[in-house]
Amino acid sequence: MSRRHPHWLRAIVAVFVTAVFFLPLYLVLVNVFKSGDTIVMDPAGLPVPPTLDNIRQVLTRPDHLFWYGLVNSVEVTAVSVTILTVLSAMCGHYVARNTGLGPRIMMIIMLAGLMIPPAVILTPITDVLRATGLMTSVAGLVLVNVGYYVPFGVFVFAGFVKTIPIEIEEAAALDGASQLRVFWQCVFPLLRPASASVMIFLGVWVWNDFLNPLIILGPAEGTTVTVGIYRAIGEHQQDFGAVFALMFLATLPILLLYLVFQKHFVKGLTGGASKG
Repeated sequence: MSRRHPHWLRAIVAVFVTAVFFLPLYLVLVNVFKSGDTIVMDPAGLPVPPTLDNIRQVLTRPDHLFWYGLVNSVEVTAVSVTILTVLSAMCGHYVARNTGLGPRIMMIIMLAGLMIPPAVILTPITDVLRATGLMTSVAGLVLVNVGYYVPFGVFVFAGFVKTIPIEIEEAAALDGASQLRVFWQCVFPLLRPASASVMIFLGVWVWNDFLNPLIILGPAEGTTVTVGIYRAIGEHQQDFGAVFALMFLATLPILLLYLVFQKHFVKGLTGGASKG
């Protein structure tokens, strides 16, 4: 008979894991409100007295690094996530409602695509973008995001569609509705939990992406918030207060996105667990 672990051991493990995840957040929060010299001398100390100079400095930079990065990040994330959600929902519905050889091959190809790290395919992607004239453009970055992240969305939507009774679609089809109308008016409104999960996950991934915006956008189209943090660190001068302030401000929009859709988040993740 197996022995149960004591309650105090599980409590210690839970506290330890929580501390590991909370430590980076704590360092960012306390160092946002400290001067640069204080950060170097005592990075883990409390901000006594607190100051808003770092945030004020970032928001009033002459080169508008944060504001340009914020506009680009919002544009890229909003367009990418919108296209990904709609396209993934349509593909997921097709895969879930068809059991032929074509959908299975489609799923295998998508699974293989998820196994490839983005850095491995970055060189051929840039070659394709240069050949099509989309290099150093927001449209090129959006297409890259759509091509790489759509398999994840398809997997989430395909699992969730299987929990929706097919009789709903059959009844709408009997009333004369086309397949496209059945999807948009009957199926897609029921996919709100899955859509919320996909939007949160993909929104975080696209927003936090660093390598693709750095290489694809380049200096011609400005920067994103993540690339802006990198560019705020110079070769001979490092303003740690400004860096922490940029990290703090860059987190707020994506945190707001989660708060808006959190009601449907867990339901969307577990919606496809009941049916295979």
